[in-house]
Amino acid sequence: MSAFHVAVDHLDPTTLEITTTYLGTVDQAHVDKVRAIAALKNTERWVKEHPRLEGAFMVLRDDGDLDVYVPTDASEYRVYWPDAASKSEDLKGLMRGASGPAYIDGVVRFGDQSIGGASDSPGKPPRAVWHTTESPAGGSYFTSVAAYLIRVGAEPQVIYDPVTDKLGQFGPLTQSGRALKNDGSYRVNRTGKVCIQVEVLGRAASPWTKGFDPAKKPNYRKLIAAMRAHGIPDVWPVGKPPATAAAATKRPKDVWENQGGHYAHGQIRGQNHWDPGAIDTAIVPGKPSSGGSTPPPAPGGGTTAPSTTTYTVRSGDTLSEIAARYGTTVAKLASLNGLKNPNVLAIGQRLKVPAKAPAPQYEPFPGEAFFTVGRRSPIITAMGRRLVAEGCSAYADGPGPFFTNADKRSYQRWQKKLGFSGSDADGTPGKTSWDRLRVPKQL
Repeated sequence: MSAFHVAVDHLDPTTLEITTTYLGTVDQAHVDKVRAIAALKNTERWVKEHPRLEGAFMVLRDDGDLDVYVPTDASEYRVYWPDAASKSEDLKGLMRGASGPAYIDGVVRFGDQSIGGASDSPGKPPRAVWHTTESPAGGSYFTSVAAYLIRVGAEPQVIYDPVTDKLGQFGPLTQSGRALKNDGSYRVNRTGKVCIQVEVLGRAASPWTKGFDPAKKPNYRKLIAAMRAHGIPDVWPVGKPPATAAAATKRPKDVWENQGGHYAHGQIRGQNHWDPGAIDTAIVPGKPSSGGSTPPPAPGGGTTAPSTTTYTVRSGDTLSEIAARYGTTVAKLASLNGLKNPNVLAIGQRLKVPAKAPAPQYEPFPGEAFFTVGRRSPIITAMGRRLVAEGCSAYADGPGPFFTNADKRSYQRWQKKLGFSGSDADGTPGKTSWDRLRVPKQL
């Protein structure tokens, strides 16, 4: 009869770091009772097998703690070695060129926030990956599931509970997660400009979008807005997520590597899961609300708006970002403009785009008076990150929320990069240079 080490993982409510309390050993009979209780109807305890350590398992608890059972004869097992990347408060190790926020406003931060590193292919389009935890939702499972993901070293960047609308992050959106399996030597987690992974509390067999109303879920809307700010287009390149395990057969490598958008875990190269199930793509990600001025009348005095307008390519633009901005796809933009190589755009190139653009995704110019030394705002942090992404950093530390002389020197470099000189390149943002910087909207 086997014996098991027993411990409890508890998330400190203040630091949100996991503390482990060792409780000793138990025999197989005790473990059999634990599993039997978890199998009862309407139980508040749920067994999760360890994905890599044979015989080990964990019990999710509705009070937020995680019970851990490991056979005493198990070989030594280290969940992972953390990536050689710095903590999230500086920009070392962030994905190059990432233009959206590292953190969603008001999000719960689990652990030490050092789960990943930079992308292996930052020139590839941005994408999002949707998982399900195969667990209950609601109650305090949000924290016990988070403890489980940390325990087994399978953290995404984001965890979301559709019942309570709780939203957490294990690391910045601008670093890789580790919820996907490698495909041989290919590091699947590190594909694209960003690869934002979301574990949603729920089960693939019962899609969590059934009865889900985004209008009543402000944190969900923040999550989708953050994805759009990173240029992730509102498309599913492989089609709708598979509704059954048997249907999860399409995992085209070329699509995953070269097309931005939203993916199911079961649609990605090298994976053997089929989650998140048949979630409603009208909800995930849905469509941004329309905005902009009233379209001009059609020739001859009619009121039918033209189907397209034009967009002039700016420094740093990618076709996936432009597609996201205008609510279309890379394939449609490429076809509309006869682009043989959609990855190559020239500054000043004029592209045909849909006439009805969605609401702006960037911060409007707040006025020169806003930029006084000592001003504190998340807009200033976002501005600094964009300056870093544009290769204009003069920061020794940061950027941060306070407007400093380092911000002024960095912005001056941006002005000079745009061709400004003299008093037009004094480090104080103006509307023209600000609009071209494209600072993501801060929620």
